[in-house]
Amino acid sequence: MADSMDVVFEALASPARRKILDIVKDRPGCSVKHVAGFFEVSRIAVMKHLQILELADLIVSEKDGRSRRLFFNCVPIQMIYDRWTSEYSALWASNLTKLKYRIESREKTHGRK
Repeated sequence: MADSMDVVFEALASPARRKILDIVKDRPGCSVKHVAGFFEVSRIAVMKHLQILELADLIVSEKDGRSRRLFFNCVPIQMIYDRWTSEYSALWASNLTKLKYRIESREKTHGRK
């Protein structure tokens, strides 16, 4: 279990891979070409990032003719969350997170940093 979590943490350590997860999460079933369009690096570089995400089981790809459809798999992240979170702390963490986002949203609206 710890080894699989290490792979997930390593995959999430890269800002580019986190961006890929955001892209795929927002558009389930998108293609590698779609994802590569968000980056100024080569498609090969993006594919290397995708390989790492697949090894961590954060991305599931499905062959569709000559292209691949990509899907975000949240299970590894949920497993990490479950390991260190109890029901009681989850309630407080959720409420505090909502408050944080609300405050940040207001600061953006009012032009504060």
